[in-house]
Amino acid sequence: MYKTKARSDRYDRRDYLALMNSGIPKTLADGEMMNFDSAEDAGIFFARELDYIKAKTYDRQYPELTALRYIPRTNEVNEGAETYTYYSYDKTGMAKIISDYSTDLPRADVKGKPTTAQIKSVGDSYGYSMQEMRASRFAGKSLDVRKAESARYQIDRTLNTIAWAGDKESGLIGVLSDDNDIPLFTPANNAAASSTKWEDKTYKEILKDVTDMQKYVSKITKDVEKPDTLCLPPDVFLDISTRQIDNTNLTIMKFILDNAPYLKNIVSAPELQADSTETNPYAAQSKNVAFLFTADAEKLSIEHPLEFIQHPLQYKGLEVIVPCEARTAGACIYYPLSALIAVGI
Repeated sequence: MYKTKARSDRYDRRDYLALMNSGIPKTLADGEMMNFDSAEDAGIFFARELDYIKAKTYDRQYPELTALRYIPRTNEVNEGAETYTYYSYDKTGMAKIISDYSTDLPRADVKGKPTTAQIKSVGDSYGYSMQEMRASRFAGKSLDVRKAESARYQIDRTLNTIAWAGDKESGLIGVLSDDNDIPLFTPANNAAASSTKWEDKTYKEILKDVTDMQKYVSKITKDVEKPDTLCLPPDVFLDISTRQIDNTNLTIMKFILDNAPYLKNIVSAPELQADSTETNPYAAQSKNVAFLFTADAEKLSIEHPLEFIQHPLQYKGLEVIVPCEARTAGACIYYPLSALIAVGI
């Protein structure tokens, strides 16, 4: 915890005015143990406290929310919009040899399918009671920053869940939703145990699964799409990153990265685990999922018209409350065939 004397001179004027209108600073200033010269002094002190807490919350990162970490995020849509229409594209047409004065040039184009995404707000709040303010001042320590960090985390967690699995009730699409046109792939059974799980496969069989996934994307896109990022459940990721090929110092993951064309990154995503019921739609079948995609916002992005914000505080009775909000359109999948969902690894 930091000492109150290290407090910045900066504070949000709107928070200060809300505090002063609440009457809370006057009550605190009148306390014999508070050591405030006036209600204004108390209001400025706690406005600075809140300013520090808000800044601290924006600085905090949560890398375990992997959709927000690995899938490109965009903010193209105005925060006031209620819907967002984008097009999923497929290249069409052909070219041919022509003469010098040819007028019948074949037409190359893109075929677009419109998708209208709903835009929804996600919100929560945190707050401090008058007694918590008294206690922080009396102890010479700050208000508890963890409340604000928890509010930020819960909003980010919800955005991350929507990015993976969507939300059918509100019409938001995720990258694993069953109606997003991303193709499904079922790995082949291994030779020994008739299992599609990588834990039951040799390094050669695992590499074959990865290259078969790449071949599938190449075939349906005429080699236009070359996905570069593979997300795996943690147990699968740990297995291939630690299991060494016999008589070598080479792990299976290094072997895959060295031998699978175009693949640049293999990352761990707990949301793909067979028991992650919130984010993995195939968890009902107790199946792990792998997600292969191109890490390019032109192909696929998570659209957030409004990133996490904290509104000026409100007061209710003997507490101050800080409302928090974000807005999301879920996953915007411009080129569905640039990605692949492999079920049962």
